[in-house]
Amino acid sequence: MAATAATPSESWTFVDGEWLPGNPPLLGPKSHAMWLASVVFDGARWFEGVSPDLDLHCQRINRSAEALGLEATVSAEEIEALAGEGIKRFSGKTAIYIKPMYWAESGGYMGVPADPESTRFCLCLFESPMLEPTGFSLTVSPFRRPSIETAPTNAKAACLYPNSGRAMREAQSRGYDNALMLDMNGNVAETAASNIFMVKDDIVFTPIPNGTFLSGITRYRAIELMRAAGKQVIEKSMSVQEFLDADEIFSTGNHSKVVPVIRFEDREFQAGPVARLTREAYMDWAHS
Repeated sequence: MAATAATPSESWTFVDGEWLPGNPPLLGPKSHAMWLASVVFDGARWFEGVSPDLDLHCQRINRSAEALGLEATVSAEEIEALAGEGIKRFSGKTAIYIKPMYWAESGGYMGVPADPESTRFCLCLFESPMLEPTGFSLTVSPFRRPSIETAPTNAKAACLYPNSGRAMREAQSRGYDNALMLDMNGNVAETAASNIFMVKDDIVFTPIPNGTFLSGITRYRAIELMRAAGKQVIEKSMSVQEFLDADEIFSTGNHSKVVPVIRFEDREFQAGPVARLTREAYMDWAHS
């Protein structure tokens, strides 16, 4: 069915050449993605009339597809243009999550590897308010990030997220909002849902990308903006103790951009000046 922009809906999905409202069923029980998790996605944002770095997100979904053995069947430029079409279907009152996806319908030898020729694509846009930058609490997770030798960490792959989900659930069972995850060597990687930064003596530190987590697009943009504002930003291997000794901690991610950490383990934090500077610089850049 072809839908019109006047149709009331909080979600629109472009698939097989048409826009569908709501949450259309796309997978069957024999779909490779349904039972063997051959799904990649990306996430961009529209808010207040802007879609910062949408082009970079559209490029990354195609790299993720190829990393998972899928075929990137839609160019980044086409995905970006489709996102522009989809945005016009919303009222503009609420922030929108822009989610391009690829998945495999069938498998190769013994059905296990994805058959790239069976790759399908959809683009889903849905209303999703951004979190207010009031801050969140964080605890060290007992679960760890895998390395590239054990999981497709070079892709934004759906199969990686159950591990993040169990880390967040475990943290919430102990009264925290989110989990700080380590790599297999005990170095800090990121939170269960975003990249992480800390500040000590006005110097900003963040874990160096080592193949256990995606170096996020918002992370990249935040580093660029902090350096332009005169801040020293150092990427390195980091320990939990360094975060416990921090003057401030904050995270970056596509969902809500820059958000401070206000409690880490039993330490209380204020939303610090570097987090505020970074968020303000990001929003100024996004609207420029």
